[in-house]
Amino acid sequence: MINISKSLLFVLCLALLSSCGSSDNDDSPGNLTWTSGVFEASTRFDARCENPRSGNDINGDPWPDVQGSTLDENFWLRSWSDETYLWYNEIVDQNPANFSSPIAYFEELKTDAVTNSGNARDNFHFTQDTDEQQQEAATGSSAGYGLRFRILSSSPPRRIVIAYNEPNSPASAANVERGAEIITIDGVDVENGADVNALNSGLFPNDGETHTFVIRDLGATTTRTVDLTATTVTSDPVQNETVFNTASGIVGYMQFNTFGTRIAEQELIDAFIDFSNQGVQDLVIDLRYNGGGFLFISSQLAYMVAGPTRTQNKIYGTNVYNDKFNGVDIFGNTNNPTPFFSAPSDQGTAPGGVLPDLNLNRVFVLSTGSTCSASEALINGLRGIDVEVVLIGDTTCGKPYGFFPTDNCGTTYFTIQFREENDKGFGDYADGFIPSATDNGQDFVRGCTVPDDFTKALGDPTEALLAAALNYQATGSCPTSTNKFAPAQPNRANFIQDPLDLKNSKLYKERTFIRDNRIDLRM
Repeated sequence: MINISKSLLFVLCLALLSSCGSSDNDDSPGNLTWTSGVFEASTRFDARCENPRSGNDINGDPWPDVQGSTLDENFWLRSWSDETYLWYNEIVDQNPANFSSPIAYFEELKTDAVTNSGNARDNFHFTQDTDEQQQEAATGSSAGYGLRFRILSSSPPRRIVIAYNEPNSPASAANVERGAEIITIDGVDVENGADVNALNSGLFPNDGETHTFVIRDLGATTTRTVDLTATTVTSDPVQNETVFNTASGIVGYMQFNTFGTRIAEQELIDAFIDFSNQGVQDLVIDLRYNGGGFLFISSQLAYMVAGPTRTQNKIYGTNVYNDKFNGVDIFGNTNNPTPFFSAPSDQGTAPGGVLPDLNLNRVFVLSTGSTCSASEALINGLRGIDVEVVLIGDTTCGKPYGFFPTDNCGTTYFTIQFREENDKGFGDYADGFIPSATDNGQDFVRGCTVPDDFTKALGDPTEALLAAALNYQATGSCPTSTNKFAPAQPNRANFIQDPLDLKNSKLYKERTFIRDNRIDLRM
């Protein structure tokens, strides 16, 4: 088992646990009886598997599995959820024997409460294959074409455009760039085609699959055909690092796509060294597609923005667990807040040393409904120490919650286990951070509402969100064409302007936390 008690993870805590306790192998797993409201310790059922694994995990440690049953796995989920889930007392206790699948049972082990806007409070409950999760945690690699697309409408008339691609990927090799529109997939019309399964198969391929796309490139009047084969692609978290020499000062820009891979730490450090060497006086961080990741990297980024003076003796974030923990975390350790803005972590690719910083009292953040979790923690943590955040784009996704992904029997489970609060004790932004004319220190953040602009490359100073940030940096106001200071409507359940039915989606697990916020198309 890997000890992650000091990891302080948020959104996509990628240091995998083999379990949430040790297995009690002397306790016979048979004759399990459900009594409503009565819970045994999860350790009784830990790693008792219907299909035990052999061999080792990605770190070379042997899997802890012993022979058990689906019912053992369900009882483990029931007890583990009761022990660690933030809203454990809002789970309807159902008989584990009534469910033939642990994943189906897990879907029921969450609250049905809603936020003030009427959205489900827990939209962040999902599972992932453990081998896949470990691979992504260690390397940032996953199977795909290396492109990020946006489904602007998932029901007919559908529309899908490319947001960006990854370097050295099948998509970049085929010059499938931002703004290109997908017209057909394997001969099926995207806009109105009835074969939804074919469209989904092409958009969400398995490793090694080849699919044929007809696309219309940005600005083109004709289409072209490309064949894309899914392969293992390593994400590049920091892209399009640029410096603009403006009349009102030197402005740095970077597109930052994920906190969810350890390689992001070194890439951020390198970017800030460059920004510092070039005398950057204002900074634009493009988080519009950043669904979150490691909290320690989010904290480091906040430090590199604000510097040592503003962060000294300040709390980046306090983890608040359910009332069963009484001042300790879910591993029994003292419930300390995230202990650093400044200390480099020993978990990443750049342990030790001193982080660079820009010593800024203001930062611009570009956002959409896919700006989530550790990205929102960055906004909240900086505002907690009175660094001004100017929010340009749309309302963020609304996830002030975190979890410690936990493996059992080959499936990694993600259940909400804590709420994150900043140095001022605020952490209630379940409907997202909203660009607004004024900053209330809570969910309304001074900024500009600007639609995502697929007609320009990311990093282009004329692209709508970046142009609005540069205009604000120069004038202190939003461009008039962006409907100045109009607050966005909280829209957490509608990330990309389309009706969602994620519960039945084969990619429900990726809704917010992993790479693409992907969804299935439907009729």
